[in-house]
Amino acid sequence: MTDSSAAATPTRASPPALVSPLPGEDFAAFFRATSAYVWSSLRRLGVGVADLEDQSHETFLAMYRHRAAFDAARPLRPWVFAFALRVAADYRKQAWHRRRPETLTHEPPATTPAADDLVAERQQREMIHEALDALDLDRRAVLVMHELDGEAIPVVAQTLEIPLNTAYSRLRSAREQFSAALKRAQARRGEP
Repeated sequence: MTDSSAAATPTRASPPALVSPLPGEDFAAFFRATSAYVWSSLRRLGVGVADLEDQSHETFLAMYRHRAAFDAARPLRPWVFAFALRVAADYRKQAWHRRRPETLTHEPPATTPAADDLVAERQQREMIHEALDALDLDRRAVLVMHELDGEAIPVVAQTLEIPLNTAYSRLRSAREQFSAALKRAQARRGEP
């Protein structure tokens, strides 16, 4: 995202489908196929970079304990996201994580060749996370599932177990708050 109008809202990319064994089958293969998605979902939901590995493991432990309850007739991605959301919510309730210094040691390495592109991409990602941090978790979850993961609002509402109109309302409010927070972050960094 290089122009400022594109940075006003999160991009809606078509996430790759989770093609993996179902959680009740080969759990090791399920883990390998879904770990990147869990990692990015946790980060988007406010888990600090230094804590991603631990919180990812917590998410997979919870999914493992509840693997028998998975309904194969329902989509896999929202089921996985719901576990990541619960783990992120518990994480955010804990005060200790706010005192830990944020390091970028666990951030996946960028693959773009130019150093200035790497810096710009990292700054853009930091601004997006800063803007997401301005949202409460209820709105943030709806925004991440719909705008970043590409889930339809009825699926979001069903996954989060909220009424459909509430999901639409949270999305509208989250978009407004995200846009305002992103503009504040850009202003602090001197961007247009």
